Amino acid sequence: MKSLHRPDLYSWSNFNPARNIDFNGIAWIRPDGNILIDPVALSNHDWNHLKSLGGVVWIVLTNSEHVRASKDIADQTYAKIAGPVAEKDTFPIPCDRWLSDGEEFVPGLEVIELHGSKTPGELALLLEETTLITGDLVRARKAGSLTILPDDKLLNREEAIASVRRLAQLSRVEAVLVGDGWPVFRDGRDRLQELVATL
Repeated sequence: MKSLHRPDLYSWSNFNPARNIDFNGIAWIRPDGNILIDPVALSNHDWNHLKSLGGVVWIVLTNSEHVRASKDIADQTYAKIAGPVAEKDTFPIPCDRWLSDGEEFVPGLEVIELHGSKTPGELALLLEETTLITGDLVRARKAGSLTILPDDKLLNREEAIASVRRLAQLSRVEAVLVGDGWPVFRDGRDRLQELVATL
């Protein structure tokens, strides 16, 4: 796993050749139990690294298309799984908790519900006001800039744009860690505002 912009955050990736983009998993290392977000499969090296950091107690999934390796990881670690409440009736794997807009999942991790993406009620997560973690809607195909899903993947373009505008109003965001593509480590709010200007 790669160390990120904070000493308590790590990421690991799987390259998807069909889409020519990295799929990223995030690990937040915390005294009260580590949390993985949208985890992709772990290599043996990454498994050992995660174990050395204290394992995992929760897996948070931003949407049903980011289930990825979460069931395998949960089966091996007994971690609990949380997912978006808007997909409660159709989610492909069992969840121990359902997350909704404005909820504080654990201290310092706020849930933001997005609309108009390719799944209902996709989640973004705001970590201690300065790091935004996104699932599918906001992504980065090129280092240093953000984009959104293509129109043909969106359930509702206008709602999707409104969701991105909401993210761009988060005043203290420095980093944007995307589920798909390149992370942004500095001036994240500026990159979000630039994205809004292109929509």
